[in-house]
Amino acid sequence: MNAEELKLILEEGEGYRIEFKEALSGIDREMVAFANASGGRLFIGVTDQKAVRGISIDNKLKSQVQDIANQCQPPVKILIEDYKGILIIHVREGDDKPYKCTSGFYLRVGPNTQKLNRNEILDFIKSEGKVRFDELICTRFHYPKQFDGKKLNDFLNLSAITPPRDKTLALVNLGAAERQEGKIVFNNTGALFFSKNLDDIYHHTTVTCALYAGTEKADVQDRRDFNEDILTSIDRGMIFLKQYIPVRYEMTGMPQRREIPEIPYDALREALINAVAHRDYFEKGANVMVEIFDDRIDISNPGGLVKGMSPKDLGKKSVLRNSNIASLLHRVGYIEKMGTGVTKMRKLMREAGLLPPLFESGYFFTATFRRPGKKKAVREKPRIVGQNEGVNEGVNEGVNRLYEFICDHPGKRTSEITKVLNVPQKTIERWIHKLKLEQKITFVGSPKTGGYEKNTK
Repeated sequence: MNAEELKLILEEGEGYRIEFKEALSGIDREMVAFANASGGRLFIGVTDQKAVRGISIDNKLKSQVQDIANQCQPPVKILIEDYKGILIIHVREGDDKPYKCTSGFYLRVGPNTQKLNRNEILDFIKSEGKVRFDELICTRFHYPKQFDGKKLNDFLNLSAITPPRDKTLALVNLGAAERQEGKIVFNNTGALFFSKNLDDIYHHTTVTCALYAGTEKADVQDRRDFNEDILTSIDRGMIFLKQYIPVRYEMTGMPQRREIPEIPYDALREALINAVAHRDYFEKGANVMVEIFDDRIDISNPGGLVKGMSPKDLGKKSVLRNSNIASLLHRVGYIEKMGTGVTKMRKLMREAGLLPPLFESGYFFTATFRRPGKKKAVREKPRIVGQNEGVNEGVNEGVNRLYEFICDHPGKRTSEITKVLNVPQKTIERWIHKLKLEQKITFVGSPKTGGYEKNTK
């Protein structure tokens, strides 16, 4: 400290990181407020009106100040400076927030120190990552009633892990459950991945997909809500996107043609997975949204960027809001946990000759993919092919999609197709009937075990 710096501080007055005090009274509140924020300096011996009154400073006073800092929970780290009768206390930003003193929790808000109420304390603790939703015990989940063993087996197979005889051992090792007093208790990660139906437990974990006519949220042409489990929601969200994204085909000289979507599927999938993995699951008033407009596709999640991240860090750094969820997604190859998602999206859009995605962070984090030269709706909602219409005509996307699915997945039955495409069974049956009339497909095998295949005759 020197005379010039002190003069400038006195002229500017109190602020976010500067507080004037005439005496030591109440400095514990100021210390924890600075420690819970970005740090700051206390000037003891200066009035609120910026007048320097000074204070008698000796080793006893300095020791008293240090004791006050040590009595905070946890102890606040300070440095003490003496300048011409002013005791200057440098308070470091805490690395073990939140801090409290005997009268409660305080936070620096602008030039003021404010006491936090219960809800504000909870919000502060969550924002600091001290409490993670995915690690909390899910009291709504009842094992084994709501547990889906097949989903666990499928997960282990995707992870190249041999399913053990004791499924509870796998659940504990995955961090999806723990043993308490001889019982298996699921945390929220376990509920998100291995519930028979997640909608029976939480509603805010839904992935909502919507198709709009135009460029605003006005005329909804189609909407689907997916909330069976976290992996199924991602997969169904991608099926919805593929239903409405136009594709063109290139002949490669191979039996199968090359499908080129208007926007790379992998870029959209990366954005959707990121939205599910990084959303704020404490926020129960909003869902992950996948929204298709005439000019763009928006994929957003509540929560914004994780604390410690700024927009300039995107594609360079990785901070996980839900580390347990991310760990399981990493095991099945959905993410890499290396902060590469944004870089991948940009690279895929560039390679496709498209504009880079836009990223916006506030209460929501939104990835926007701009569509190339769209002035009207992308596709009609799928309709049934008439007798004089072929399945490869552009307007009959629903039947086209069914036909391509059967070609790629021969032997599937109506019930299986309905589940994967997420289309009502009666609609699938009508589409199948039209395809059979066109002699495009045929049923192979017995009525109980057979399925539909492309007609090669």
